[in-house]
Amino acid sequence: MGKRLRDKAPLESHAIWRPAHDRPDPLHLLVKSSKGRISKLVPIRYGRMMQSPFTFYRGTALNMAADLARTPVSGQRVQACGDCHLCNFGGFATPERRVILDINDLDETLPAPWEWDVKRLAASFVLAGRHNGHSEGDVRDAARACVRSYRKSMADFSQMRVLDIWYSSTDLDQLIASFPDKEARQRGRRRLEKARRRCVVEHDFPQMVTSAGAGP
Repeated sequence: MGKRLRDKAPLESHAIWRPAHDRPDPLHLLVKSSKGRISKLVPIRYGRMMQSPFTFYRGTALNMAADLARTPVSGQRVQACGDCHLCNFGGFATPERRVILDINDLDETLPAPWEWDVKRLAASFVLAGRHNGHSEGDVRDAARACVRSYRKSMADFSQMRVLDIWYSSTDLDQLIASFPDKEARQRGRRRLEKARRRCVVEHDFPQMVTSAGAGP
């Protein structure tokens, strides 16, 4: 079935993007996406987005969805993150006192083609790499490693039972240990220790609930 879907949207069809003749003005979409936000914070948001192409990209999930809406898809829809870029992943403490890596921003989740999240994530590596001064070769390698990891993980999941997939996770201890760069490992361990000290129950629970009397 997967191979038949590939015939519908072959790999080559994803390689080229051309703007539609009636493409909405990107700035118009940006203003539209600001509706419903706290008005006094919108200028601050725009100011942060102006810092670099990457920061602009982070704040324009609607723009990318509008562009991707005209691209080929296989037809398989998922509950997509909607804003899947590399800065929207972080560490979470589990009840077993492990720290795992997962998506930490789901305020723009929506049903969408599965390809959208993968493309937005890969593009974020390109923009972040360029912003940090990496060579185009390194940027290309990072994007390819991103989609290669996705492909290999999905191939592994396809051979697993549903319950095993449910409990599958990326352990940050193991991930950091695999970093080839010593400085990156040290930086990763410092951030990991900071995540371990943060207790979700103690910090988030009081912010998410209110007390309304002593009764049940």
